Amino acid sequence: MEWDFIWKAILVVVAGTVLLRIAGRKTISQMTLAETVIMVGIGSLLIQPVAGDNIWTTILVGSVLVGTLLVMEYIQIKSDTLEKMITGKAKVIINNGSLNEKNLRKLRLSVDQLEMKLRQNSVSKISDVKWATLEPNGQLGFELIEDAQPVTKKDFEDFKQIIINLMPSNSQITQINEILNVINKKFEVDSQEDLFAEVQNKAHANNPPKHLQ
Repeated sequence: MEWDFIWKAILVVVAGTVLLRIAGRKTISQMTLAETVIMVGIGSLLIQPVAGDNIWTTILVGSVLVGTLLVMEYIQIKSDTLEKMITGKAKVIINNGSLNEKNLRKLRLSVDQLEMKLRQNSVSKISDVKWATLEPNGQLGFELIEDAQPVTKKDFEDFKQIIINLMPSNSQITQINEILNVINKKFEVDSQEDLFAEVQNKAHANNPPKHLQ
């Protein structure tokens, strides 16, 4: 019985770990298109020689793939044009609470897929989003409108200071109530636009365009 496959398997694991360590620490969801192609190629390549005799050739080819990736990344640092050709650029998909249908069609991204990405980032309403972009690695970048942004520690401290400085008069109590109403409205979620409610109800509150459904 041949036991070559044992040391070959161990060597493949060690060599694969070293190669991927050199290639970078990104997860699959964070990789660009070129990085994903090369990583898949390395994964497919490394498993083949365990039962064969070409293990050193495989490791050499894997090293060439990683070297190619490093050269491509270096080129992208030096040239914005080549970076755009190889990796691409972010695309605006929401502008001031409105869908950018043109870019959604180009990206072949449906409204349901977009809503899924928003829910994963705890965004309840499309109208709360000032800007949203789909990055080259498939991740969603977004900025909320001012009224939908969470209260920061500074906001809270400022509000607390206002309360401390106010004297207990009827007019000032009215002011306090007005401030509290503003804060309450900031956290209210319109059920008609709630992306999480759509999942529960299994239907869109406002049907998106047919070509983006």
